[in-house]
Amino acid sequence: MFTGLVEDVGKVTGLIRSGEAGRLTVTTALPLAEIRLGDSVAVNGVCLTVTRQESGGVTFDVSPESLERSTLGALKSGDLVNLERALRLSDRLGGHLVTGHVDCIARVEERRELSGSIVFTFRLLEPAMARYLVTKGSVTIDGVSLTVNSVSGPDFSVTIIPHTATMTTLLKRKPGERVNIECDIIGKYVERLLTGRGDADPGGVTLDLLARNGFV
Repeated sequence: MFTGLVEDVGKVTGLIRSGEAGRLTVTTALPLAEIRLGDSVAVNGVCLTVTRQESGGVTFDVSPESLERSTLGALKSGDLVNLERALRLSDRLGGHLVTGHVDCIARVEERRELSGSIVFTFRLLEPAMARYLVTKGSVTIDGVSLTVNSVSGPDFSVTIIPHTATMTTLLKRKPGERVNIECDIIGKYVERLLTGRGDADPGGVTLDLLARNGFV
């Protein structure tokens, strides 16, 4: 588990494809003495396992599922990525509970400056996932925990404060670029418990079903 609070922005030094899988190497300022083989690290919001450690960097094996569902497959040498080590039980939960399992990809539709902050509008490439987005709820974008401003169909907006912009890769995101999205896990569990389903049925949970179970 993670919190969505980025610890470091690393630099990709290589992504070697092997069939449908890959091996990703990233340099980082994280304390490598505290990172062991087998540890989990979120890379742009994708939970990966450390398989090799060398001076200044770490290497991860990337599964075909991760390459297909996320933007990791498009990375190239020199690209910057958000990094966060796994949450410890003694840590403060400053963001929200993040699993590191990307739900879908979104495209940057609009970017505008507002009093020093950046307001982004994203469009989900899987519109059915919008049912898990709630105004003032949480969403993870490229591994960054953010608050949803508004939701309209497959589009949603967030505001990036200056600190978050400078400490993550979001400062460099432009219209047309793609990002990894992880919706808040709470909504998924509620849907599963109320419907007994765990698929991506776009019908989702109805207000009538919620009312009958005392949620509204």
